[in-house]
Amino acid sequence: MSLSTDLRLILSPEKVKDKYIDLVSYASDAGFYYLVPRAIVQPSTETEIVNLLSYAQKSQIPIVFRGGGTSLSGQCITDGILVDLGKFWNKVKVEDQAETVRVQPGITGAMVNAHLKRFSRKIGPDPSSINAAMMGGILSNNASGMCCGVAQNSYHTIKYIRFILPNGKVYSTENPDDYTKFKQENENLYQEIIDLREQILRNEALKSKIRAKYKTKNTVGYSLNAFLDYENPLDIFAHLLIGGEGTLAFIAEAVMNTVVDFPHKSTGLLYFKDIFSACQAIEPLIACGAMMVELMDRASLRSVQDMDGMPEIVKTLPSEAAALLVEFQENSEENLDQTVARFTQQLSGFYLIEEPQFTKEVKQQAFYWKVRKGLFPAVGAVRASGTTVILEDVAFPVAHLGQAIIDIQGLFQKFNYLNGIIFGHAKDGNIHFVVTQAFDSPEETNRYDLFIRDVVDLVVNKYNGSLKAEHGTGRNMAPFVATEWGEEAYEIMKRLKKAVDPQNLLNPGVIINEKADAHIHHLKKMPKVEDEVDRCIECGFCEPNCPSKNYTSSPRRRIVTRRVLENLKAENKIEEYNLLANQFQFDGLETCAVDGLCAVNCPVDINTGDLVKKLRVSNHSKFEEWIALAAAKNFGFVVDFLRFGIKLSHGLNRFFGKNTMISITSTLHKINSSVPVWSNQIAEAPEVRLKNQDSSLNGTSVVYFPSCITRMMGTYQNKQKSLMETFYSICKKSDINLVILNDIQNACCGQIFSSKGFSSAFEYTANDILEKMWRSSNEGQLPIVIDVSSCQYTLKSILPVLTHENKAKFHKLKILDSIDFIHEYVMPYQNAVNRKNEIVLHPVCSLQKLKTQDKFVEIAKAYAEKVIVPLNAGCCGMAGDRGFLVPELTASATFEEANEVKQCSAEGYYSSTKTCEMAMSEAIGVNYESILYLIDEAI
Repeated sequence: MSLSTDLRLILSPEKVKDKYIDLVSYASDAGFYYLVPRAIVQPSTETEIVNLLSYAQKSQIPIVFRGGGTSLSGQCITDGILVDLGKFWNKVKVEDQAETVRVQPGITGAMVNAHLKRFSRKIGPDPSSINAAMMGGILSNNASGMCCGVAQNSYHTIKYIRFILPNGKVYSTENPDDYTKFKQENENLYQEIIDLREQILRNEALKSKIRAKYKTKNTVGYSLNAFLDYENPLDIFAHLLIGGEGTLAFIAEAVMNTVVDFPHKSTGLLYFKDIFSACQAIEPLIACGAMMVELMDRASLRSVQDMDGMPEIVKTLPSEAAALLVEFQENSEENLDQTVARFTQQLSGFYLIEEPQFTKEVKQQAFYWKVRKGLFPAVGAVRASGTTVILEDVAFPVAHLGQAIIDIQGLFQKFNYLNGIIFGHAKDGNIHFVVTQAFDSPEETNRYDLFIRDVVDLVVNKYNGSLKAEHGTGRNMAPFVATEWGEEAYEIMKRLKKAVDPQNLLNPGVIINEKADAHIHHLKKMPKVEDEVDRCIECGFCEPNCPSKNYTSSPRRRIVTRRVLENLKAENKIEEYNLLANQFQFDGLETCAVDGLCAVNCPVDINTGDLVKKLRVSNHSKFEEWIALAAAKNFGFVVDFLRFGIKLSHGLNRFFGKNTMISITSTLHKINSSVPVWSNQIAEAPEVRLKNQDSSLNGTSVVYFPSCITRMMGTYQNKQKSLMETFYSICKKSDINLVILNDIQNACCGQIFSSKGFSSAFEYTANDILEKMWRSSNEGQLPIVIDVSSCQYTLKSILPVLTHENKAKFHKLKILDSIDFIHEYVMPYQNAVNRKNEIVLHPVCSLQKLKTQDKFVEIAKAYAEKVIVPLNAGCCGMAGDRGFLVPELTASATFEEANEVKQCSAEGYYSSTKTCEMAMSEAIGVNYESILYLIDEAI
């Protein structure tokens, strides 16, 4: 039997992904290595993991576990079976008054912290990738980060761990009986651990070396300090799994001790004349109590200096300048002020370019840390097209950091890495440096090899530092483990690996690798692709936001696929190219919601949806383009036709049964996927009786633009008023005069044409609606309010396709959605008379992209006692009509949020976009409504 057949006997078929597009798109992670797996599996239970391990033993096929795929040293790729944990292994439970938290390996560190936030606690490790990195990887790489240093890293904050050995045996350090069981069932492994510990204890030099190594950050090889910190073999082995990079066992669950998340913080950027001067300030900062000290050289600052919100001074810094991003944290405002004051009194001793400005403003602090966390991808984005980004991660004694950095810069010059960039966790002596190059010739590969060997010599022999401080050994440093640790320590590591995994099937080639040149094998090719995404370095930060990630593909995997297509074309592999291009049509294009949320987490604002729209354009025939343009020019007829269709469909449902239209359209959809599937969430078409309304002689006036979706299906179950009538009611109560948009029956924001890639139709619609808004608003004197947030986002995005004349008009218009309108014109003047008790919100994608989600929550809190925003709130995948064409996309996208909301018993459920409200209503089985109903019923 084939591998695919075998795996489908172990797992249900939907948990096995082995299409060509799956294999090549999962072959890449955030690092610069590339291996194509034979299959990807998504088990959901420990029993399935045990069965997979058993199968791997019998078939001699390697197996690798993968969380968020943010690893940088090549430790979560394989040419065997890749186990994707992100879909099912995402449970989290806060315990012991938040002193501990129980996690599975497939939940992101950020989501764990979100559960802990209300308790003012967090997990210890805080890697820059925490929004995308999952707990399995955080533990398996002994992640640390910007604040935690050594004391609060994964190793030192783990309390209990549950794991599965390669032989399928399951143990937990939380279960006292497992200590005996581990000894009885694994006699050889148990004895080998005892023997290795005794060998270390007998060797004073090695024992001292281990103690010294782990005073600073170190993730090279296995965590040998476990042999000194613990006596029982089960405890020793459990802690060897921390930093074991999935080579020893599968971590099924962990209980972690949490740490304090101090409520009061002060953050500032300190600019120094050069990087050596910046390093001289590190120890005084530590002495003053700085919790975070992040170093950035001039080149790294240059990569982010044009970001909105960056201080203007950054652009004017001299070429040798450097910066420290510093944060003080305390449990009270008074203590914080005293700590910062204590530091500022010492400023005269530093070579600062200007006096630092510290901020307590949460949004500004969040911005600074977003910039810092995104430095690696941001730096990668400015690389030459076609080159690969290489991020190295080393640690030096803090006292020697300045000179060590100068030496690293010397190596940049020696090997012609003139674009080399340095940044990192200065408080721990941990720096990251980035170089870029192509691996398109033996000479280029040899250049990198020689460079790395000189780096190893510098770090180990000159400074006695760490070759990998926090990114793990992986393939990248596997050839140099013995160089750093010495032969005896390396032999101990090899004996450990052989004792637990004698067939070398768990992540082979990682940590233990006998190839002296393993670091220059399986290198990733990065050909030039479309301009919209060519800057992507495949870091994976985008993936948690993607609605299709658990259904077909993700932004990163779409980009990886585009690169594979380019490589196949260059290699003239026509058959493989055609197969992949055909599979990309559905997985890459048809199931992308083009919501743009991928750009929210992307440090360089890459919107993969823009690429998808561009590719959709190339898929349209001239006839399809003509039809779309005709629809745009006759949009009033389209709306009337759809309103008639909705009325007819409801009539059929009433006559033949409520699911008649679902049955009919589902059958037609199977025949032709372009036929949308009916949803019983589609409301009756409302009566459209639009006219200007004068509520007050002296009141504010606004232009009301009821969206086409509102005009077609703007009614709600158990509501007497339509959405348009509700808007009128709010304005009347608030003394706001309404002017209806000119030629409203033909008005459309253009979203439907933009998302589908009908460029001519979108350009026509954009200019047409601009002129309507211009005339209706008295040439920009009146604000324009559209009642659907996604339509507002589209209207604010039409500038690139406007004529020169209309671009000038655009900048004079004030375009609001219902959230902006309520927040500015209603909430300040209308107190709640009837407050609801508990409500649930679904913030739509547009609010996140427009950064108005906070307004949405503020409004809700003004008119309800308790407001719940689900931690798993995200894109519903509806994307206008995409949910009707691919209902499975919406079901997948809403799954986590729906499960969370089902635990609530709220009085109301609200959002601000009709189609998203329909998707959430379908997913949860309750009626989501426009936030306008909450306001109208409260004032």
